[in-house]
Amino acid sequence: MPAPTALKIAARRLLLPAERVVAGWWRRQSPARQDRFATLGPLISVMLFLAAIISAFWYLRNEEIERESEAVKRDTEIAQQQIRLRLIENQEQLVRIAREIATRTLDAQQFAAQASGFARDRPEITHVTWLSSRRERRASVSAAGYQADTLMSFDGRDPSMPVADQHSPVELAFQTARERRQPVYSTAFADANNLTVFQVQVPLLDRGAFSGVLIAEYSVEALLRYYVPTEVAVRHPVAVLDTGEQWVASTVTPMPGQRMQRASILHEVPLAPALNGLLLRGQGYRTSIGLISNTLFWMVVALSVLTVWMLLGTWKHMRRRLQIQTALSNETNFRRAMENSMLTGMRAMDMDSRISYVNPAFCAMTGFSEAELIGRKPPFPYWPPDRYEENSRLLQQEIQGRSPAGGAEVKVMRKDGSLFDARMYVSPLIDPKGKQNGWMTSMTNITEAKRVRDQLSASHERFTTVLEGLDAAVSVLSVQQGELLFANRSYRLWFGADPKGHAMLAGNQLGQAKRENELDEDVDDYSGLAAQQLTELGSDPKEVYIETLEMWFDVRARYLQWTDGRLAQMLIATDITARRHAEALAAQQAEKAQVTSRLMTMGEMASSVAHELNQPLTAITNYCNGMVSRVRNDAIKKDDLLAALEKTAKQAQRAGQIIHRIRNFVKRSEPQRQPSSAHAIIEDAVELAGIELRRRSIAIHTYVAQRLPMLVVDPILIEQVVLNLLKNAAEAIDNAGLPVSRRHIELRVVPKHTAELGGHVEFSVTDMGPGLPEEVIARMYEAFFSTKADGMGIGLGLCRSIVESHQGRIRAENLYNGQTIVGCRFAFTIPVDIPRPDSSSGNSMNTAATP
Repeated sequence: MPAPTALKIAARRLLLPAERVVAGWWRRQSPARQDRFATLGPLISVMLFLAAIISAFWYLRNEEIERESEAVKRDTEIAQQQIRLRLIENQEQLVRIAREIATRTLDAQQFAAQASGFARDRPEITHVTWLSSRRERRASVSAAGYQADTLMSFDGRDPSMPVADQHSPVELAFQTARERRQPVYSTAFADANNLTVFQVQVPLLDRGAFSGVLIAEYSVEALLRYYVPTEVAVRHPVAVLDTGEQWVASTVTPMPGQRMQRASILHEVPLAPALNGLLLRGQGYRTSIGLISNTLFWMVVALSVLTVWMLLGTWKHMRRRLQIQTALSNETNFRRAMENSMLTGMRAMDMDSRISYVNPAFCAMTGFSEAELIGRKPPFPYWPPDRYEENSRLLQQEIQGRSPAGGAEVKVMRKDGSLFDARMYVSPLIDPKGKQNGWMTSMTNITEAKRVRDQLSASHERFTTVLEGLDAAVSVLSVQQGELLFANRSYRLWFGADPKGHAMLAGNQLGQAKRENELDEDVDDYSGLAAQQLTELGSDPKEVYIETLEMWFDVRARYLQWTDGRLAQMLIATDITARRHAEALAAQQAEKAQVTSRLMTMGEMASSVAHELNQPLTAITNYCNGMVSRVRNDAIKKDDLLAALEKTAKQAQRAGQIIHRIRNFVKRSEPQRQPSSAHAIIEDAVELAGIELRRRSIAIHTYVAQRLPMLVVDPILIEQVVLNLLKNAAEAIDNAGLPVSRRHIELRVVPKHTAELGGHVEFSVTDMGPGLPEEVIARMYEAFFSTKADGMGIGLGLCRSIVESHQGRIRAENLYNGQTIVGCRFAFTIPVDIPRPDSSSGNSMNTAATP
């Protein structure tokens, strides 16, 4: 028996004595007392229910207030964390810049350039200023990223400038930074533009001596606007208060003349890591309604709705918490996997040079386990015994913050005693309060990199030898000076040592730039250019004709930085004269083949064309004879004569259109690509093919999608491909002697988009003929291969050449019904620009030509 059933039976046995006692007591009562109890019972139940409703309402109301308080607290702490991370990140960048200034790596001009990039990427910073130890402004960069001489003027009127013998916030911060030798945040104050700001002052220490400060001024309003998350600002107003609890900035701006309603729920945290008296206040409002409603019904309804809402809300909340917990677990596992899979060794030390953390990559590099390294002090076990003094000196540089920015190259000893080369990078560890509590070191094994560098140095000579042996001309020209920096043997053979050959291959662009520079030597055409982006960019190859040599060259160019730092242009010119001659000859042959194919097509359709022209000519003859007879007999009215003449003119116009289409199709003309409509191409091709199809009693069904993009093609060549495919399909059906039910052809033109071909328009011709054998499909594009007794074998090959010259593709396939071939389908594509794969229209032009 299942466990729940057993529990129910046990509970039933325990309650049975109580049920017997209650039943006996009820039977001992008189009927009046039973009625009284029956009346009071529902009343007591209702009162208990109302009491339960009121109790539940007060409980839920208090719970709502607590939940709102927690939400305000959470959002406030999220905003504090975002601002704290941004301030810490900026402080680290400022410390790095200050270190470079202190070590004299940067002068005032270089500082201005670096500070400009720093300020442009940080809208919360109003300006960055470098002051000497005497409070003299060395350089100042505004928020727009440009130097501003008017900033931080030493005239006593700029509140952002520290002035001796004053007790302004910036002066107090300057004195504190000078005394503590650590970054210091000032209290909030109003700057020259009456904006509430505060400063972070980073001391400049030159060999332990105070040499000035690096100041970055923050706008409190910008910090709130850019770094309080949008979802937090939408849920709760967040404001910044000064030491007097006066509003400095807020994410919600009150209407003019109105005061902000005081919030019932508040949560305040310091604007970390500044600790300068500014508070971050989150605000929330209670949304509970009154307890007593109009009627008990609405109270019950409200309670029911509230109960359902609470159940749904609790379910969603639990599901959201489960999702967050799962996401947190996945994120933790992901970070742990990243940490374990890193190839860079990471080591953390406290301020006493004691190892506090190593990652698996560091252990794998050195061969020591985590237990053998954690807690160790110098000398560390991975130091080679003969390099204790050198490593101790490097460690002291790390502790003093004087490690090279590019890292230090050291020798590291594995546990087995083997050595390898490594490069170590050191950065300070800063706690949430802005205080340094240690150092983080990353170590990379560069043994293989050094070996590769030596090999590259050895292979440079071999590479130069290879360049000298190339058949292509390779030349490098200085962009500014126009000096030929390198030329291989092929270049010297064709152009000598003259840089004009490089200019001719480059299209005279550098020569023109040089002449412009000669007119005004003070103008640098290449100042402000991103040299790294120029050297990373290449250019499309182009074909250049040199008249003096009567040769064609395929020229490829790119910009590079020469060994001395100058910007240079490298050209690789390959002789393609023979290829150009061959291409010109092939183009002439292809043009002749296209004209020949069209003439052959018209020759094969001659009898059909004659039959088609015979109909309007016979009609014209009949109309003329009839009018002559009736005019002689005076038996025709003017209206009848005009009607007969209009019919005669219409038949003559029809014959002229047939002759005009045939003449346009077969006339010789140069291939010319132009914007063309697929509707017009199909209409002309169907008109020409309709003559042959009607002679062979074959119907054609045409589907052309509406709103097709314009095709940049030669319309006569595409019409020739469509006509050839239609003619082949008609011959296949007619030669097979198929019945009327299978004597029809379907022509479709639709836009498509595939991952392989991108956007394109597909032309397809489908017939119900006998199909093609597999060996014919494999060879049908070969020159002079044909399945017809009188065929020349150039039709499909020419079609393929025409389609591929338009960057398209053509394919053929048999249609099957089970194992039986029931038709054949030829399709070719023309690439176009289609914005969306589903942008094909639903309307179409559907016409049918019946025999």
